[in-house]
Amino acid sequence: MNLYNDQKTKLVNSVFNKVYKKYDLMNDLMSFGVHRLWKKNMIDWMKPNSNSFLIDVASGTGDLAKAFSIKSNKGRVFCVEPNKEMIKIGKDRLKNFENIKWHCAHAEKLPFKDNTFDFYTISYGIRNVTDINLCLKEAHRVLKRGGRFMCLEFSKVENEILKKIYKQYSKLIPVLGKYVVGDDLPYNYLVNSIEKFYDQKEMFNLIKKNGFSNIEFRNLSSGISAIHSGWKI
Repeated sequence: MNLYNDQKTKLVNSVFNKVYKKYDLMNDLMSFGVHRLWKKNMIDWMKPNSNSFLIDVASGTGDLAKAFSIKSNKGRVFCVEPNKEMIKIGKDRLKNFENIKWHCAHAEKLPFKDNTFDFYTISYGIRNVTDINLCLKEAHRVLKRGGRFMCLEFSKVENEILKKIYKQYSKLIPVLGKYVVGDDLPYNYLVNSIEKFYDQKEMFNLIKKNGFSNIEFRNLSSGISAIHSGWKI
């Protein structure tokens, strides 16, 4: 691991160790609850069923796993999350979902065999991984042939007026974080990481570079977020 990667890993770990107690509350406040509709949109596009086998990486406290379970009529889910405190909260929240299992691991080194899953999802997590190319290679490895990769992430707003409004609103997020969590550092990181992240076409090309086919993306709320989909052929 090079120095930059090591520094990013430590920074991300520090960020989530500070916010895990108020993680879900802040997500709802920052997006006015719209992030739940974006996640539902991805699950609806996926069209899972009760035989579907999902790996959800960077699961947080399990929002996507819960939505998948309901939509698929309790298809099997393996949640992968590197933060142990997040896992504790997720396990407690979803204790009635016996189809959901939890693993503490990183996206770049998944503890599963090749060709295991029908679906791989990562929502608002790929921006935080240390090595995105390695993350995508691991996603490709653990998917079955015919399996589908789906990524929900902040992207680039295309409407110029909305872009200006969104940029001004982003400046308020660290202030909100300071009030709710007691620390603005994690939310300064959030805003900066969104600004520096790939646009829709760059992400498309990165997914293609790592072996996926039939790649598509859909913008949500004019590109504030985007869903990327690719298949292992």
